[in-house]
Amino acid sequence: MSDIRQPRLTRRGFFKAAGLAAAAGAGAPVLGSLTPAVRSAKAADPGFTSHYSACDMCFNKCGVIARVQEGVVTKLDPNPKFLKSRGMLCARGNAGIAQLYDSDRLKYPLLRTGKRGEGRWKRIPWDEALDMAAERMQEVRSKYTPCGMLFTAGADLQSQFVSRFAEVFGSYNITSHESLCLLSNNRAYLDTFGETPYADVLNSRYIIMAGANRFEALVTPDSMDMMTALRSGCKLVVLDPRHTKTAALASEWHPIRPGTDMAFMLAVAHVIIAEKLYDEEWIREKTYGLEQLAGHVRPYTPQWAEQECGIPAQDIARMARELAAAAPAAMVYPGRRTSDYSNSTQIRRSFAIVNALLGNWDKPGGLLAARAVGLKGVPYDAPWYDENPFERVDAGIVPGLFEHDGSFVLTREAVLSAEPYPLKGWFVYKTNPMVNAPDRARTIEMCNAMDFMVVVDIAMSDTACMADLVLPAPGYLERQDPASGLQGSSACACVVQRDPVVPALYESRPVFEIVKELAGRLDLAEYFDFTIEEYRAKQLADLPDAPQALERDGVYYNPSKVYGIYEDRIYKTFSHKIELYNQRYESMGLDPMPVYTPPAAAPQGRFRLIIGRNACVTHGSTNNNALIHELVPENTLWIHPQSATPLGIRDGDMVEVSSPAGKGTIKAEVTERIRPDCVYMLTGFGTISDGLSRIKGVGASIAALLEGHYDSVSGNAAMHETFVSVSGRAS
Repeated sequence: MSDIRQPRLTRRGFFKAAGLAAAAGAGAPVLGSLTPAVRSAKAADPGFTSHYSACDMCFNKCGVIARVQEGVVTKLDPNPKFLKSRGMLCARGNAGIAQLYDSDRLKYPLLRTGKRGEGRWKRIPWDEALDMAAERMQEVRSKYTPCGMLFTAGADLQSQFVSRFAEVFGSYNITSHESLCLLSNNRAYLDTFGETPYADVLNSRYIIMAGANRFEALVTPDSMDMMTALRSGCKLVVLDPRHTKTAALASEWHPIRPGTDMAFMLAVAHVIIAEKLYDEEWIREKTYGLEQLAGHVRPYTPQWAEQECGIPAQDIARMARELAAAAPAAMVYPGRRTSDYSNSTQIRRSFAIVNALLGNWDKPGGLLAARAVGLKGVPYDAPWYDENPFERVDAGIVPGLFEHDGSFVLTREAVLSAEPYPLKGWFVYKTNPMVNAPDRARTIEMCNAMDFMVVVDIAMSDTACMADLVLPAPGYLERQDPASGLQGSSACACVVQRDPVVPALYESRPVFEIVKELAGRLDLAEYFDFTIEEYRAKQLADLPDAPQALERDGVYYNPSKVYGIYEDRIYKTFSHKIELYNQRYESMGLDPMPVYTPPAAAPQGRFRLIIGRNACVTHGSTNNNALIHELVPENTLWIHPQSATPLGIRDGDMVEVSSPAGKGTIKAEVTERIRPDCVYMLTGFGTISDGLSRIKGVGASIAALLEGHYDSVSGNAAMHETFVSVSGRAS
């Protein structure tokens, strides 16, 4: 299908389109021409003051310099000393100003006066709001035990205080966004290498990227390093049902049949082993189970895999040989789009096993271990509550659940069934499962099942509009945050922190202050008897140079070892080696090596709905941003001409998309950049909240269409298991 490839983008053109460029020089329009940065940490104009911070428009936490004039943030520049982002700032980062001054921001505490989601609110004072929240949470605790409260927090530097509050409150029912994202990938690598790796893209000579879309789903420094690596001669092979921007810039793109990545990887392993294309000494010393793996992959030939994944056998064999020839500076990219199938952990195990055969672990151009950052934890002893049940509410359903992250999909089902025990209170901080989680109708049911629901956020998200009480939070430029350690592959291991660039607007309060106030009202004040400054001092106790570096540069680097970390270290696996064959899985009744099962075929007249990312959109949190909205005003349904024509669908037509979970109306984008058996739409549109004035009802909600499948090992949401019908000319 290479004939459907679009004209190749130039590097400059791509940067302009995807927003991967650095910001323009200080004083330029916020979203003017995106050109290479003017690298200055000093104020670019005598009238400006400059302040270091760390961006919060996605999870990357890139270094920024805020330019402030007469108390107003007028420009955000990249911090040129921030190596993790290679001194760059993307379109979302530049749009942080629009988040700060957004007219749609929450301004004061709001109490619901109508039905959930109806949008009827009453402004109340903070003291009344906090008293009410504490009282209602105490009611839940008294009636249903402390574990009757659920706590859900997004990827934020203050989310650790929500977890701390949950634990001292007495609930171990905590879910994070990660079970809607990357946990199956983490599970697979933990159970193969003993930890979750970082990809040394910059120094790699050959990369196979299956599913991940690193030039749109931005991860720093990988997205930048990928471009540099390509210019240095690295070969990039993309396997994806969509012709993404990453595919457009790749050496090869193969529109693989969805759900067959494992077949491809097993065939690659077959070739590497059959032709002995591996480092025998390294494999013997570092891995466990080659003999079992050799027998396991013997029937998985490239010819067999071609019938499953649609990639010609000679290409599979060639790529396996090329990959092995480039090893150890070669990799199957660990990826991040792991929330895909009900056997995602085993799919990602097959990725990890091929990486192990390449001997690329802990070496330049391969997969890297986590580096020492040096931050200290701030321990505490949570009280014990005799009345609590023994386990969290989603325990015992999947064997590889991460205890601290849980599974949102499984937790939701537990709420709706009230089994094994009732969950009747929900504290949500800066995350939006109404948009990010599959099956919105079930999430609405979940909200309706709560006796009390409080949401702390910057804007009235779809999740916030379902709450009883909504509390306004400041944006990242308005608050003080604890220190945070970041990993940046071979680029760095670093520490960042935030101080207010401008005072908090309106009546917003950081979640640290909120949980501290609630703790005081619930006789738990002793667990929050500190300030952020005191907390930071404990975190930085072993890094005496850090405070000065953070003041001077906005970032502190720990000069820790990059390669060879495992030279004198044992692997945290059962065999103390990299596990090609997983003995623990075998003892748990799981397949010790990935066993391929063909994915379900699309029923007649239906299409597999696949998810994906845009460089301007962070799930559902940036779609309503005024500046981002200019670039991405709505979502569309990608559909191939071969599929659209028989349905009478033309480019730009409004169509109805439906699944067993729900339906929506959306504009069709007829394009050859997707397989005929799939359709795609961007997340974050089709929202229901009145508080999102730019995107309410615009486009269709993918969360409303996706069914609530999950990975059978980790409990991660499985968002590629839904088939939809498409009908043309919706009114």
